[in-house]
Formats: sequence, structure tokens, C-alpha cells
Amino acid sequence: MPRPLSRWIALSVRLGLIIMGACAASVLGLVIFRALAPSETLRAASSEIGNYLQTLGAIYAVLLAFVVVIVWNQFNEARGLIEREASALVDLHRTASGLPPETRAQIQDGLVKYVDAVLADEWRAMHTGNEAVIETVGHRLDDVWLAVHRCRPADSCQHTVYGEVLSHFNELADLRTSRLSAARARVPTSMRILLYTGAVLMTGSIYLVYIPELWLHALITASLAGAICHILYLIVDLDDAFEGDSQISRAAFERARASFVRVSHLVGEEDLRERGVAR
Repeated sequence: MPRPLSRWIALSVRLGLIIMGACAASVLGLVIFRALAPSETLRAASSEIGNYLQTLGAIYAVLLAFVVVIVWNQFNEARGLIEREASALVDLHRTASGLPPETRAQIQDGLVKYVDAVLADEWRAMHTGNEAVIETVGHRLDDVWLAVHRCRPADSCQHTVYGEVLSHFNELADLRTSRLSAARARVPTSMRILLYTGAVLMTGSIYLVYIPELWLHALITASLAGAICHILYLIVDLDDAFEGDSQISRAAFERARASFVRVSHLVGEEDLRERGVAR
């Protein structure tokens, strides 16, 4: 679903304030530096400073691009896993309709409780790293497995359906494990330190460039600081796929939950018709 306008406005204001703060801090540092550093020395070293900035800028640009690609790929992978797990849930719920009524009810009720627990508890737990909550939600899926394990198919048709149910459950369990692994993946602390240190060094190094006019020097410095700040904000936001401004939508699981209701209603009507024919 499209984001509400209020959320876009809140994001724009928050990001704008952060970028403006970074720009203001960089310009303040520039003013202090220009007041203390001798301009003649900077002018004499212009060639050496230019070579230094080219080298540092190339290294930091490659680092930023590398990290952005990594977190974007991880984000997309997590989003794909959510869609696939929701699809596996729907497949398992529908396929279980062909099992004996008691087993069918246990499996489908267990899947409903599992999806509700993921939406209500585990989504937040994936952000905070609360393994206790994640383990508790996993027990909901264990209950579904116990219902599958206790199933005793009555005929060859149900045996075939049971085999499909086992296949769908194994796929679901694998996708859950992959989703949790993706949720635990984070940019290492050492990499974060390198990114933030590089941002300070890159912005501060612009101070060394000899530009007579303060306004032009300030404009260049603020532009660089704002661009780097925006990229770092994007990295931090994408790194946590289940929280923040770019968090993965819960819509796939919500659609699965709605599908459970529709399928249960249709199967219930079919059972009533069969009982009526039998009478």
C-alpha cells in the first residue's frame, strides 16, 4: 500500500533536519579552521592537497558504494523471503484442507496463531534482536509440525495430500530460518566506525582546499557533508529491514492471514454441502 502523506512529510522533515545539522556543523568547522589556518600555507600546498583529496575521495566513494550495494541486496533478499514465506503459509493452509477434519483444524488453527504471533510480536523482535520472543513464536510452528506428525491419512488421496503438506511445511520452516538469518545480518561495528570516520575525514579535508571566498568554500563543504550524511542515513535505514523508514511491509503476511479466513469459510461451506448430500 502507498505510504500515507503524513509519513512522507515526517520522513522529509526528519531527514532534512539531520542533513541541515550536518551541513551546519561542517560550515562551523570550516569557519573555525579558516580563522586558525594560514591561507598562504594552504595556497602553496594546493597541488599536494589536490592529489590527496583525489585519493581519499576515490577510496571513500568506493567504500560507500560497496556498502550501499550490500545493504540494498540484503534488504531485497529479506523482502523476497517475506513474500515467499507468506506464499508457503497460504499453500500449506490450503493443502491441509484435504486432510482429515481434526488434523486439518489443528494445522490451520496453528498457522493462524503463528501468523498472528509473527505480526504482533516477532516483527518487532527481529528489529530489537529479542531471541526469547523469536523462540516463543517458533514454538507456534512446532505445534503445527506436531499436528502434521500426528496425522493418519485414511485413504490414498489423503496420503498424497499428506505428502504435499510435509513438503510445504519443510519449505515453510526453511524460509522462516532464512528470514531470521536475514534479520540478524547487520553492517559490522568496525565497518560503521570506518564509514563515520571516513565521513569526518572527507568533509574535514575540504577545509584544506584554498578557496579565497568563504561563501563558495562553505557551499562546497556543506554540499559534500549533506550528500555523505544522506548516504549514511540510507545505509543505516536499509540495514534494519524490519524497522525504520524503509522497513519491509507486513502486507504479505496480512494477505496470508486474510486468505486463511477465506479458505476456512469456503471449506466450511463445502463440508456443509457434503453433509447435506449424505443425508
